[in-house]
Amino acid sequence: MKPRLLASLLLAIPSFAAADPVWIWSQKEAHNGEKEQFRKTFTVPGPVKSATLVVTCDNGAKAFLNGKPALDNPDWDQPTRADVKNLVRAGENELRLDAHNRDGGAALLVSLTIETQDGKKMAVESAGDWQTAPPGGSDWKPSVVIAKYGAGPWGNILEGKAATVASGKAAAPKRGVRAVNTEATKPEDIVTLPGFKVELLYTVPKSEQGSWVAMTIDPKNRFIVSDQHGAIYRATIPALGAAGEVKVEKLPIEIGGAHGLLWAFDSLYVMVDEKFGTPPRDQGLWRLKYHAANDSFDAPVLLRRMPGSGEHGPHSLALSPDGKSIYFCCGNHTKLPENMEISRAAKVWDEDHLLPRLWDANGHARGILAPGGYIGKTDPDGKKIEMICAGFRNEFDFSFDQNGEFFAYDADMEWDMGAPWYRPTRINHGVSGGEYGWRSGSGKWPAYYADSLPEVVDIGPGSPTGTVFGTGAKFPAKYQRALFGNDWTYGT
Repeated sequence: MKPRLLASLLLAIPSFAAADPVWIWSQKEAHNGEKEQFRKTFTVPGPVKSATLVVTCDNGAKAFLNGKPALDNPDWDQPTRADVKNLVRAGENELRLDAHNRDGGAALLVSLTIETQDGKKMAVESAGDWQTAPPGGSDWKPSVVIAKYGAGPWGNILEGKAATVASGKAAAPKRGVRAVNTEATKPEDIVTLPGFKVELLYTVPKSEQGSWVAMTIDPKNRFIVSDQHGAIYRATIPALGAAGEVKVEKLPIEIGGAHGLLWAFDSLYVMVDEKFGTPPRDQGLWRLKYHAANDSFDAPVLLRRMPGSGEHGPHSLALSPDGKSIYFCCGNHTKLPENMEISRAAKVWDEDHLLPRLWDANGHARGILAPGGYIGKTDPDGKKIEMICAGFRNEFDFSFDQNGEFFAYDADMEWDMGAPWYRPTRINHGVSGGEYGWRSGSGKWPAYYADSLPEVVDIGPGSPTGTVFGTGAKFPAKYQRALFGNDWTYGT
């Protein structure tokens, strides 16, 4: 899972009572980074009174009705709803979707409900009779049904879930439908311990600036932030207690799609994960040298490729406690750094199964083998890459404590809950040469294996994101020694 910031009007979608749509894709076995087209032609028997389109896609899709944009769905866990009355016409129509998959399994779910002026109702829903083709291609073929609506891992995603309203205005709430303003959580709605205070600085407009997932601070105390799938921005924050608005500007640099940012050695370091720009940058660690005299950057320079993309790709960056090295972490869908010079973990990792492995039934991480997610370090110029430890599933972030030790917040495999091999989200102490035992499917090593380093603490089900130690914060002493971990799960 990855973090998402919503800044739009939300609308709960009522349950579908009759024939439900099904999850479809171009083939059973999806590929990482795959893109597909889907289409369905249909006939409306008369003038349209109302038409509502709902789309959710693992991992995202754009919908077009009769050639015109209808909505943009960012990811499957946040269905998108749009009033498309003005796009549907009496007679022949075509609904087309451009869908994409980042990693693991993929599937598309669509429901278009229409009512004509004479009161007749009809539904156009994703099914096996839809057609699919590669992007820009004309070799259309029938879609493949992946699962019935309600099946895992997606569940009853349309029932009781909030869906982003694609248009600028929300339809008037119907009976049983609740309109909620979620620009940002109000500070007074956040429960804190005594003595702590929360201040809202800025609400990210997702339609314009995306979902911010990485942050660092430059020498002028400005925040440098990255849209997960887009550009890098700079936010100037008023001084503590001072009045004024946050000033946000898009940085004039030709790089983006970053999951990790770090300001160090008079440079902005960028860990590129998502494909962004034309042409897109390679995944891996990039450096942009900074010139304070004119507040500008040199062109991005690739220090080292780390092939991998999506929610389990290359992630966060951190400066070493001695200020001489850059540490980085990568999820289990990331290959080892190109031409990696040193590995503290013995490079004899293998699967070591006594019993036949059960691959994930939904296709997640099928074929991905050890060493899994890893944490490494490099010098400022990227001349030498050293892997410190491995065997994580998807540690999005890690942090150093006051003693120079680092701790990672590793993810679980949520739909393995109840299986003997399920491991909850957990905090791991990163040690030199450590092996933490992630293996795909049922092959994960239990913590009691002698060669699998155990967790410091099990957290439980969740979706780990950022971490930070309270070192140096104006907190009571015990909180300065504490590790703070974010979990973006919003529940069901």
